[in-house]
This record gives sequence, C-alpha cells and structure tokens, in this order.
Amino acid sequence: MAQLLSDAQIQEQTSSLSGWTVEGSKLQTTRKFPDFIAAIEFVNKLVEPAEAAGHHPDIEISYNKVKISLTTHDAGGLTQKDFDVAAVISQIN
Repeated sequence: MAQLLSDAQIQEQTSSLSGWTVEGSKLQTTRKFPDFIAAIEFVNKLVEPAEAAGHHPDIEISYNKVKISLTTHDAGGLTQKDFDVAAVISQIN
C-alpha cells in the first residue's frame, strides 16, 4: 500500500501544480471546455495514463466542465500516486 503524505508534503506538492487544490483528502481540479464534445474528448485522453499508472481519478462531467478528484482510497488519503497522476493530467489539453 502507498504511504500517506504529510500535510507539509501535500502543501509543497500542491503549490507546484497549477489549478489543483486540496479538498479534505482529495486533490482536485476543474477544467472548462468550449462544449460537451470537447469535455468528453478530454476525459477520453485520461484513460491511457490512468491505466498505465494503475491509478484512476474520480470524474464528474457537467456539460463543458470536467471535475477531476484524486485520492488513494486504499491508503485513506493523498499519496505520491495522486500527485504523479495529477502532473500527467495537467499536461493533457
């Protein structure tokens, strides 16, 4: 099982990720797109990196907005896995 990060580690890593915030035990971002089709195309681009990492985000879609939440469920909070996947997601347009 992955090791939980300390509050200091979480704060440090969050500060290096533009557009991501910590809400409770989740690392979150919301992306806005021109329309529903563009939002779904973005979500489809998340599949391969999530599968490769073996770490899958929770995704909420509301028309042109996509909310992504990451947490390591089996560890009960945020681990390095969450920040690694967030960094990859941040590079996807």
